[in-house]
Amino acid sequence: MAKLVVATNENDILDRFWKSGYYEKKPVHGHEASGGFEDDGAKAHPEGVRETLSPAMDILVSSNFERLLWFLAFEVYGEGPVDQKRKIAGQKVKGWLNDLKASGGFGVESRLLEAAKMDFESERVSDKETLVTIRTMYSVQIPAGKSGASNGTAGVTNRGGYILDPHSAIGVAASYRSIGRAPPPETHHIALATAHPAKFSSAVELALKDAKDFKFQDLVPEQFKGLEDMPRRKTTINKSDGIEGLRSLIRSRVPASQ
Repeated sequence: MAKLVVATNENDILDRFWKSGYYEKKPVHGHEASGGFEDDGAKAHPEGVRETLSPAMDILVSSNFERLLWFLAFEVYGEGPVDQKRKIAGQKVKGWLNDLKASGGFGVESRLLEAAKMDFESERVSDKETLVTIRTMYSVQIPAGKSGASNGTAGVTNRGGYILDPHSAIGVAASYRSIGRAPPPETHHIALATAHPAKFSSAVELALKDAKDFKFQDLVPEQFKGLEDMPRRKTTINKSDGIEGLRSLIRSRVPASQ
C-alpha cells in the first residue's frame, strides 16, 4: 500500500493540517454552522462544529490524532535508546495538546509534516461536491447492476446505478482527485463504502431528486421496511438521579444472572 487518503467534509481540521502543518480549531456558530438534515443525524454542536450532509464526520478535532503524532514524533525527533525516543515523543505530543487546549491550535515543523505526507495525503470535500459525486456515480452503469449479479449489499443499486451514501461519496471524491496525481496502471485506488445509503435518505434523495426512475423507497432493504411504522419506546431518566438512577433502571430491566 502506497498511501492512505484522508478525506474530510467541511469540518476539515485534518486536511488543513496536511496542507499547512497547523492543527487548529475553527469553530462556527449560528447560520454559518447550520446544514445537513436532522433526519440523517445532523445536529447543532455547542462547541462549534459545522453541520453537513455527512454528520458522522462532523468533528472539531480528530479523536486519536495524537497517536499518529506520537509515532511521527518518535520517528522524527527520537534519538538514542528506544526508551529515550519514547520519552521525547511523549513530551512533544504533550506540548502540542497543551497548546491546542490553551490557544486552539498548534503548528509542527516542516520535517514532521513531510514525514506525515510520506504515508498520507488529504482532501476536503464540500456538501455541494458530495451531492455531485453521488449524482455522478449513480449515472455510471456498473457491470453487477446491469447483469443482475449480486454486489453483496441490498439496496445500493438501481437499474445499474450505484448509490453512495454521503460519507462514502466523500471518500470516492477524494480518491478521484488522488487518481489525478497517481494514475493507473502504476497505482490502484480502493474506496470502501462506510454506510448504507438508506441511513442518509434525505441527502441521497436531494442528490438524486432529478434522476430518472429513482424512487428511494424501492431501494430500502427488507430489514428497513416497516421500521417507521413500528411502536417507539423510550425511557426518561432524570439527570438528577445520576449514575445510580441508570443502574437502578438497568437492574429493573435486565434479569439477574442465575
